[in-house]
Amino acid sequence: MRPKYLFVLILCCAATIVGAQTAVIRSHDPHIRYMGRVAMLDEAAELSWPGTSASINFYGTGVKATIKDEHGENFINVVIDGKVVSVLHPDSIQKEYTLASGLPAGKHSLELFKRTEWTMGKTWIYQFALGRGSSVLAPDPVNKRKIEFFGNSITCGYAVIDSSGKDRGTAPYENAWLSYATLTAQHYNAEFNLIARSGIGITVSWFPQIMPEMYDRLDPTDSESKWDFSKYQPDVVVINLFQNDSWIVKLPQNEQFKARFGDKAPTDEQLIKAYKDFVRSIRDKYRKAQIICVLGNMDATKEGSPWPGYVEKAVAELGDKNIYTHFFPYKNTPGHPNVKEQQAMADDLIGFIDQHIKW
Repeated sequence: MRPKYLFVLILCCAATIVGAQTAVIRSHDPHIRYMGRVAMLDEAAELSWPGTSASINFYGTGVKATIKDEHGENFINVVIDGKVVSVLHPDSIQKEYTLASGLPAGKHSLELFKRTEWTMGKTWIYQFALGRGSSVLAPDPVNKRKIEFFGNSITCGYAVIDSSGKDRGTAPYENAWLSYATLTAQHYNAEFNLIARSGIGITVSWFPQIMPEMYDRLDPTDSESKWDFSKYQPDVVVINLFQNDSWIVKLPQNEQFKARFGDKAPTDEQLIKAYKDFVRSIRDKYRKAQIICVLGNMDATKEGSPWPGYVEKAVAELGDKNIYTHFFPYKNTPGHPNVKEQQAMADDLIGFIDQHIKW
């Protein structure tokens, strides 16, 4: 073969390879917008907390992502153009997944939303890939409004989609996307953080850690991993805790009761002080935030419960005009709140915010 023809052939092959290449957007690329406490590792973004997400805008017809899950237990909503189109259940082996294909050519948005809590393990996002002729676009502007939620299973969306009545808290039935917290933030088009774990309390939990020992972590599994609070200063903080305390303080044989209290349940004064100390810790981190101390909608707010009174007294003793109390009505049904009940909580909270909070 003559040299000049060989040269032309090489150029044609090269052009074909280049034309077929995908646009790769690696985890540290500024075109990716992360929400929540996301740890940025050398090669991947690490999502632990429920409600953390990664989003991109792109021009094209499809998008893929390379992902690995710690135990293969997490579930992730794939949100295209604002709508959940599928649920990803990533493997514990690093793989590339097709998130969308065959979309109309044009501008699209993608969000990967971690719907399960950190006890299901971490999820690592390595990169996104766009097909031939596609391009990544600038991220949306950062939302002006910011909310942070501190909560337990109610905030996590525990068993929210378990229609069997068995109140199962395993990963397939948990969905933070349907939590009152996410619904409230979406109503205001607000950025939000969910610092939540099922079973957690302020004075005692169903496991060794309590929220005052965990609220400041980036990696919730590592006591040495601290969150930089200067990175995210919310306008509104919502605290929904004490439900688990209300159960465990009545169980003197419980292992965590013994570890925290010995053989004597805490007094009303001790419970009030613990709640007040935690809220004060939040105020120290967020000097300008408006804080709403809520409770419910499970039996901690049923008629005759002393727990709303503990919250009210703690807040009153703080004497801060920008700290409020608000209680969700007792749902009076078995198990954790379902989809309808989560929406009712969101509507209730939105009504309170509209009436009392100035953004």
